[in-house]
Amino acid sequence: MKAAVVYGADDIRIEDYADPVAGPGEVVVATKVAGICGKDVKTMLGQGLTEDLPAVLGHDISGEISEVGDGVQGFAVGDPVAVYPMAVCGECHYCLQKRYNLCEKATGLGHGLDGAFAEYVRVPKEIIDVGGLIRLDDEISFEDAVMAEPLSCTFAAARANRMKEGQTVLVIGGGSMGLMHLKTAKWSGCEVIVADIVDMRLSMAGQMGADHLINSASGKLQDEVMRITNGRGADVVIISIGIPDVIEECLKLVAKGGVCNIFGAASDTEVKIDPRWLHHQEITLTGTYASTPADFTKCLQLIKEEAIIVSDLISHRFTLDTFDEAMESAKSLEMVRGIITFGEMLSVSF
Repeated sequence: MKAAVVYGADDIRIEDYADPVAGPGEVVVATKVAGICGKDVKTMLGQGLTEDLPAVLGHDISGEISEVGDGVQGFAVGDPVAVYPMAVCGECHYCLQKRYNLCEKATGLGHGLDGAFAEYVRVPKEIIDVGGLIRLDDEISFEDAVMAEPLSCTFAAARANRMKEGQTVLVIGGGSMGLMHLKTAKWSGCEVIVADIVDMRLSMAGQMGADHLINSASGKLQDEVMRITNGRGADVVIISIGIPDVIEECLKLVAKGGVCNIFGAASDTEVKIDPRWLHHQEITLTGTYASTPADFTKCLQLIKEEAIIVSDLISHRFTLDTFDEAMESAKSLEMVRGIITFGEMLSVSF
């Protein structure tokens, strides 16, 4: 098969790669669409790159089952599917609470296992056993289905943040994940403020339903948030940018009794927090990582029902043969969300 194979930092080669084989309890999926995540791009550029190279990255995938291993029930060759990417042990303290995203032994597609930037992907038993292989039927495209995984990460954040109707939510960062936080917050019935320094991203946020837009390059982010909220601050602040100075600045924008969610951070960074502020203002500080199979399944349903529209997030489409163009678009910040398409595209749904 053909795959985008990572050999080192900024060293990705499109080449022939060994075809995966379905073992007992496993399936092989013929990839129809693979999503390009910001984490994939950072990894390919050398940030957190595994030592176990060469490797195939990519953890967002939709496609059709091409092989079914012994013991797999309920699935057949030709079934259209979407795949939750985390392979978990099912036995640790966190798995027993169904907090699979915190599994002590987790691996996953593009993280220890060959991922979605290939014509075929092996889905291990550990994913299937926790309900991570979801059959699709009519009414949702493979392109929309591949957006369920990143959307589920924002859905998990909303759950952790106790987001509810009538709240004011401030999203810091209008990249693809920030825009998905916007969509999740609007679905939850919230008033949403989006802040970014790029006008194009703010324009997209406005088109997607943001109630207020702030270009934080003006240096007046705090003034604007306080003006919009009548001096209270936001009930929920989601910081979708991992820059320490930005995180510290945005902590000040949380209302009394509010929640601040740190959604991603650069490695080896620290932020300063005044514990008295945390105590007296009754602030809840949360961090969220990935999602659970239940979050993933819920988001597929929301996409199917068009309760949350995701098609407008896809700004660029590539193939394996134009994979180098995808990396250049990502590095130049032109791309909001890119996808890799494989072969003939069909419309199917969950």
